[in-house]
Amino acid sequence: MEQVLEGPMPWVIMGAWLLSGTCFMLAVFWVNSLIEEEDRAFMDPLPPLLKLVWPFIQVIANFVCTFLPYEFMEHTETRLQRTGVGYLLTAEQFVALQILTAIALPFIVWICLVSIGKSMPLLIIVAPLLGFLFPNVWLSDTRKRRELAVIRSMPVYLDFITMCVEAGLNLSGALGQAMEKAPPGPLRNEFSIVLRDLRSGLTRADALRRMADRLDVTEVTSFVSAVIQAERMGASLATVLRVQAEQRRNERFQRAEKLAMEAPIKLVGPLIMFIFPVTFIVLAFPIVMKFMSQGGM
Repeated sequence: MEQVLEGPMPWVIMGAWLLSGTCFMLAVFWVNSLIEEEDRAFMDPLPPLLKLVWPFIQVIANFVCTFLPYEFMEHTETRLQRTGVGYLLTAEQFVALQILTAIALPFIVWICLVSIGKSMPLLIIVAPLLGFLFPNVWLSDTRKRRELAVIRSMPVYLDFITMCVEAGLNLSGALGQAMEKAPPGPLRNEFSIVLRDLRSGLTRADALRRMADRLDVTEVTSFVSAVIQAERMGASLATVLRVQAEQRRNERFQRAEKLAMEAPIKLVGPLIMFIFPVTFIVLAFPIVMKFMSQGGM
């Protein structure tokens, strides 16, 4: 009789959790309806997965993250701007995403453990920390990919800008032409922001400095410093741009050579762990079988 009663208990508990979760979601959607609708006209569209949990993020951002220290939120906003995620999330929404993943991951881990019939309390205890850190890992990865895309596309943009300046256009016109001809990417978005800042009344030096601060890439900072210095000293802008373009191309070739020289060293690990053991097994199998057939074992 005890076995009959103990059998359905996990499913009853899971059903109670699902019912309480449904009630919680309805409450979140109701609270979210009371929040003023966000204007995302000048922001990137939300990915499907993020759009699914957006009401929860809005509730946490409006009722929890507004009480966090200003210095912490300002630091988070700076990180978002340097990765390009600032066009997708605000600092409050990013922290809300961290809190949401810290809450949701333990439940996901618990459901997976129950479904396979295992009990790992330590994993459930560590899950909130992993969930809180996961958005930071995603942000760091986004930052690296964005920086690599900027470095790769910068020589192309500098070549277009240099040709346009040598043809007689000013820097603003050259930036516009480069945006039309060069490939899309993060650098194109940043140059469009520079043009928008120039139209709003900012000086060229201030607009370029803002771009350098947003990207925080050494190559971009060097380009901005060279252009501003050329304007102050009255030097030829076309010559400065030509030197910058040549320098960026040389750096790209040097990075390619460095990666090519690192490739054999990186292959040593997979060779030792995967290829060599399989090769030894293939070579040793006929010898072992022949030895066994001759009665050696």
